[in-house]
Amino acid sequence: MRVDVVAVGTELLLGQITDTNSGWIGEQLAAHGFDSLLQIKVGDNLGRVESAFRRALADADAVIVCGGLGPTHDDLTRDAIALVMGVELETHDDIADRIREMFAARNRPMSDNNLRQAQVPAGASVIVQTRGTAPGLICPVMIDGVEKILYAVPGVPHEMKEMVERAILPDLHQRSGEVAVIASRTLRTWGDSESGLNETLDPIIAELDQVGNPTLAFLASGWEGLKVRLTAKAPTKEAVTALLDHWSGRVEEIVGQHVFGFDDDTMESVVLEMLRARGLTLGLAESVTGGLVAGRLTAIPGASDVLRGSIVSYASEVKFELLGVTRGPVVSESAAAEMARGARRVLGSDVALALTGVAGPTEQDGMPVGTLCIGLAIGDEVITTTVRMPGQREQMRQMSVITALDFVRRHLRDGV
Repeated sequence: MRVDVVAVGTELLLGQITDTNSGWIGEQLAAHGFDSLLQIKVGDNLGRVESAFRRALADADAVIVCGGLGPTHDDLTRDAIALVMGVELETHDDIADRIREMFAARNRPMSDNNLRQAQVPAGASVIVQTRGTAPGLICPVMIDGVEKILYAVPGVPHEMKEMVERAILPDLHQRSGEVAVIASRTLRTWGDSESGLNETLDPIIAELDQVGNPTLAFLASGWEGLKVRLTAKAPTKEAVTALLDHWSGRVEEIVGQHVFGFDDDTMESVVLEMLRARGLTLGLAESVTGGLVAGRLTAIPGASDVLRGSIVSYASEVKFELLGVTRGPVVSESAAAEMARGARRVLGSDVALALTGVAGPTEQDGMPVGTLCIGLAIGDEVITTTVRMPGQREQMRQMSVITALDFVRRHLRDGV
């Protein structure tokens, strides 16, 4: 059964509000085994809203509409549904009474336009509101002699989620008569480009094209890594898990060391856990990143049992006087090595990571913009490398964080 999504609201198109509702609805549909192939955003114009509903219903078995059920003149979802159904709006007295009671209970005056929320297209069923004033709707629609279903829910996220879970998903299961589970597994990678990863995985992609299940997609997410997402469909949770286990194992075999985690893992959470498992503490010396590495690590609950602290040695004098870096150029592997030794000494950590580089807009110490020098002190050993980062200043700084943490990960995996 195909269930598509339409989000209503000019504010979504203008970027004043981010449409998180459609993504959440799509996730729930997938988890319950329903195909969802299209998500649309449409502004508050009656003709365009009606047209969007008709287009979505032409291809889907059901459509979930989010937003446009409020009391103001630009809340047009009810009116557009009535046009699509070819019926009039009817006022439901029980809904009107409930709205009045809610305002009275809050000791607030109620303007008459709130009663717009009590209007229901003739023939539609009401999803009772438990958290706000606007009820949801379940609306049968005849399209070319075929009955389809249009669901409408408020745009307020907590109201929408409650209605979807309580009323819409059970109704969809009852109508479809199908039981299937769709699940995804995401392999998180760093160290190869999207095109390079695609080429590496060409044999797997060709096999999946033949079998058709699961599917594979690449999701570039900037400085959080490149994701390889497998999505499988099967009659049971156990069957879908078996499919994902098999194919994610195949992908991991080919991609190898570039895979740093799965699903909700982040590079910083993986590195923290690796250090924790080895009983090691970490100190930082940051120049080019200005504390971004520490910020990413401390955003994770429990990081304090691993992270000793961070020295933001942005000024050269701090590198010289606090960390003991030899006076001279500070964007070099030798400077990164001395920063790492200094951080380990000052912070009393088992491991220390140092980053120095050039974010721009101009070169420094004869090094071009995008240069990142990394130093890693593990016990008495110090390992360094130099990497060229792409992009403008902020992109370079953010990518430096995950690149440096990946440097730590690879050495922990291979040698500690």
